[in-house]
Amino acid sequence: MLSNFGYVAWFLIFAICLAVIIVILPLILRYVKLVPHHPNRLKNLIFECGMETIGKTWVRFNFRYYFFALVFLALDVLVVFLFPWAIRLKGLGTTAFVAILVVLLILSVGYLYAWRKKVLEWK
Repeated sequence: MLSNFGYVAWFLIFAICLAVIIVILPLILRYVKLVPHHPNRLKNLIFECGMETIGKTWVRFNFRYYFFALVFLALDVLVVFLFPWAIRLKGLGTTAFVAILVVLLILSVGYLYAWRKKVLEWK
């Protein structure tokens, strides 16, 4: 019977083999001529949605989009940590309860700060 580390090792071996297959298989198929390969200038051009770009291609986005994404990410990570904690709440004891309250307090302060700075308003 495998230990937990054995499962991790098998998963790592599988992931590495899959990555190697994904990289090597197209090269082999192209070499054997099962997949057509006809590079030309038109295929190598940069396009977006099939149209030529007009104007500058580097556009600055409003920084509020990044703050909005960071707040979403923080709340998403909070849910990932809260779910297993909520399942095992009875067995963890008071120390874990106080620790998660501290985490919730820190994230609530950050959320209120973002709210006061109007990061959550989508304009």
